[in-house]
Amino acid sequence: MTQLITPQAHLRSEDINVWFGERHVLSDVNLTFPENQVTALIGPSGCGKSTFLRTLNRMHELIPGAGLAGAVLLDGEDIYGDGVNPVDVRIKIGMVFQKPNPFPTMSIKENILSGLKLSGRKVPNADELVETSLRRASIWNEVKDRLNEPAISLSGGQQQRLCIARSLAMEPQVLLMDEPCSALDPGSTRRIEETIEEISESMTIVIVTHNMQQAQRVSQQTAFFLAEDGNPGTVVEFGATEDVFNRPVDPRTNDYVNGHFG
Repeated sequence: MTQLITPQAHLRSEDINVWFGERHVLSDVNLTFPENQVTALIGPSGCGKSTFLRTLNRMHELIPGAGLAGAVLLDGEDIYGDGVNPVDVRIKIGMVFQKPNPFPTMSIKENILSGLKLSGRKVPNADELVETSLRRASIWNEVKDRLNEPAISLSGGQQQRLCIARSLAMEPQVLLMDEPCSALDPGSTRRIEETIEEISESMTIVIVTHNMQQAQRVSQQTAFFLAEDGNPGTVVEFGATEDVFNRPVDPRTNDYVNGHFG
């Protein structure tokens, strides 16, 4: 496996191994995520990409029977360390899921403020935070006159951008995105990719995607995961996105990015 070395890793996984019960699903994942960059995780279904993503903000431990070994360091501190509050971790490391999940009984505005309310955090100007978050998620102009309407009245693409805005309202240091565009039309996908580009100027982003073109458009570095012959998933290749797609070192990477399998 080729390894991209960066002296300014904002988030780093060290020897991450994951189990579901007796089943070993990820083996020795070592990745670095520099500040203000986008890292794409690619690979066939079932190779552990989304599972790994969930280890980065301690959501993996919410799954019954899940086990983990290794460390995840945010600015040098292990998020799995003794005394570390997982709720605090998930505030610093936010997550956007594959399927938009706005709170259906809440308005657009209430959705944006929901995380703050649940965590007991107060802001001096809630209206300003709502506008700023929606602007950063490139949806303000579409909803500014509808803030008190139910969030589920929005289209699928708008709901996904609302969920991004809801995460941004918490001012995370890192944003994890699990196939955020997989169920969206090309127009909505383009707007979310533009949002990713904009917000990556102020935070670290890790995105799981099956769309090879999307990985090339939005990310600066890419990790290729693969699980073979019943073995746990591993990182086959990790490097600058341009290199992984155009000058891959491992022939399996070349086969995957050129559509020969997966």
